[in-house]
Amino acid sequence: MEGPPKEQQGPPAPDAAKAETRLKGHLGHLTTEEDAAFTAFKLLCAKEGYYRPATTQSKASHDDGTMIRYLRARKFVPRDAFAQFKDTEIWRKENDLEALYEKIDLKDYWESRSVYPQWTGRRDKRGIPVYLYEVSKLDSKKMLAYTSSTSKSKGKGPSPSRMLRLFALYENLTRFVMPFCTAAPGRPNPETPVDQSNNIVDISKVGLKQFWNLRSHMQDASQLATAHYPETLDRIFILGAPSFFPTIWSWIKRWFDPITTSKIFVLSNHQVLPTLSQFMDIESIPKKYGGQLQFECGDMPNLDPALRDCITITPGADTERYFLTAPVRWIDAGEDGEMNAIGVGSVDGKQRREHVATLHSLATRVATHTERLSRANTQQSQGPLTPYSTKGSASSALASQSQKKSTTAPGTSATSLQPPTVALAHAKVNEQPAHPIQNGAPPEKIALPPPPAVLERQKTEFVTPPSDPAELKTLA
Repeated sequence: MEGPPKEQQGPPAPDAAKAETRLKGHLGHLTTEEDAAFTAFKLLCAKEGYYRPATTQSKASHDDGTMIRYLRARKFVPRDAFAQFKDTEIWRKENDLEALYEKIDLKDYWESRSVYPQWTGRRDKRGIPVYLYEVSKLDSKKMLAYTSSTSKSKGKGPSPSRMLRLFALYENLTRFVMPFCTAAPGRPNPETPVDQSNNIVDISKVGLKQFWNLRSHMQDASQLATAHYPETLDRIFILGAPSFFPTIWSWIKRWFDPITTSKIFVLSNHQVLPTLSQFMDIESIPKKYGGQLQFECGDMPNLDPALRDCITITPGADTERYFLTAPVRWIDAGEDGEMNAIGVGSVDGKQRREHVATLHSLATRVATHTERLSRANTQQSQGPLTPYSTKGSASSALASQSQKKSTTAPGTSATSLQPPTVALAHAKVNEQPAHPIQNGAPPEKIALPPPPAVLERQKTEFVTPPSDPAELKTLA
């Protein structure tokens, strides 16, 4: 394989994986000038009627994680950021995008998901979600079927139906994956919401003709992200570049703005594992690239242990696959910090509103850790107990509640539509050394030892408020 283009030769700079490098221009790490620009930007958006600040009675119309992306994309010039933000708000309204995500047919969603980057269920060392895109799987037959399918779909607004399908995937990134990674424990700098993604793009076994046939498909994704989902990309690692890639790079880079182009890195074969392991734990790197993660495009996201340990999937057949592969949004359950995942979209024309998972509050996870620590201390003083013995414990009570729910009512409504069949991933709970809690006191009347650092979480506003205050009650 020939080397990559000179301007993209080799891996990122050695300090690129450091948190302090990524955090420049992000919430919680703004300079005095950037913070002033952020305030001015929100005031301008509010004055023009495109943004509603938070009040004592309601949340802001847009979370700060979304707002800062527009400002960062326009180099912290409030007027320029407002112009892009305004265009996006008009575009969303013209195409009724809020309703589209709520109503998109699951077959259409899954079909679109199969031809674009897919979340592996893992995060890098900074807590950013990792996506994988295997371009060789997009053969002419598959792309012809997809093009034919999108041509039959009709949207409300002026945007082509293929773009609206793609929009749903970006909405899943910003409304499900990013908030999930933001709220999960164990990541560095929890004061800063996760608002970007990392992408591994595998172009091995892709011929020149296939590249040419995919040009409009790839342009769609680039144009939509640049115009309406700015700064959602941290970086792209291109692997398996064929010998002719330096030739086609000259026209591929025209699809991207200069800032995006600077985030693309073409790696030679011997650079793949050293570079990826600089950003990701070996357990989160797919096996085919030298890691330990069992994941290929088409699989269900394989959640890392820290993510899996802080959620409870609603009992029911295939609920986990719907939770991880179908359109989902989060809503806040209240002041306790719990977040509920609501499955949306439609099946056979019938709109879904299904509770599919709960991301537990920090207090709940602290209590769980306390029970585990207490059990461990009992084992040390009284001798070893049977593994998984939880007699009289909080875990036992929770397990009992879960069994009752499983026998009384499934968590999802029965449908004839089944998501793609994939093997479910299983994860073990990591025990961590104790560490003082830093973002809130534990609940009263519970004598708690210091919780582990992995439980630290900063409560954010990075959620979608219920459209109806009674929404959670109707889902109960």
